[in-house]
Amino acid sequence: MIGYVTLGTNDLPRAAAFYDALLAEIGAKRLWESPRGIGWGLSMTQPSLALMTPFDGQAATAGNGTMVALVMQRPEQVDALHRRALDLGAVDEGAAGPRGGGFYCGYFRDPDGNKLNVFCMPQA
Repeated sequence: MIGYVTLGTNDLPRAAAFYDALLAEIGAKRLWESPRGIGWGLSMTQPSLALMTPFDGQAATAGNGTMVALVMQRPEQVDALHRRALDLGAVDEGAAGPRGGGFYCGYFRDPDGNKLNVFCMPQA
């Protein structure tokens, strides 16, 4: 059910060094990198962990920059679950749709303000 977890960081090089070493212990490697973050895992089809500087430009805290992602198999499932979350009172943080590189997702905040995303990689 969990696709990946994102944690915030204020020092990406320091965090990268820590997680490169730590996650190598379980066979995980860098799966992707961007100017704002790095993702580690065993493969793009299994749960992974990402470290990112927060999108809003504010300091990372225990919650700012943290997001739980729920993996689906098809874009239609992403659309349906994102819509259902909004119907249940979630706040839209980004409509469901393609984001590039075969990534299809929708973002929302639950009634407590926790950020989640529903995603699939239909071209993976």
